[in-house]
Amino acid sequence: MNSSSSAVVGVLFGITDLELDILDTFEDVEYERTTVDVSLMDGSHKLRAHTYVWGNQNDPNLFGEWDFEQWKRAHMNDFLKMTTGFMEELELPESKPRVATYESFFQHDDNNSPMP
Repeated sequence: MNSSSSAVVGVLFGITDLELDILDTFEDVEYERTTVDVSLMDGSHKLRAHTYVWGNQNDPNLFGEWDFEQWKRAHMNDFLKMTTGFMEELELPESKPRVATYESFFQHDDNNSPMP
């Protein structure tokens, strides 16, 4: 990715080191945490921020438009259940990373709802 010409619209927020560790665990092996330069839309600030980038740059599903409203209707409920399971797992002495939690969620999912 060429950072000088790439742009995304998103939300920037501050988190603690503990929250960053939880995000690192959640994003697991599928994403790489990267530091990027950020310019606020109003032009008031430029700063450095962390972002997670999908690790498989050759993934044929990586490119294209992503529709949040469509994802929300189709997948949000299952995602929230899986995320709740992940957070409960973090409380255990030997917790599993998010990918393992995701896989176990779908092995025990009663309604067999597919996730992206």
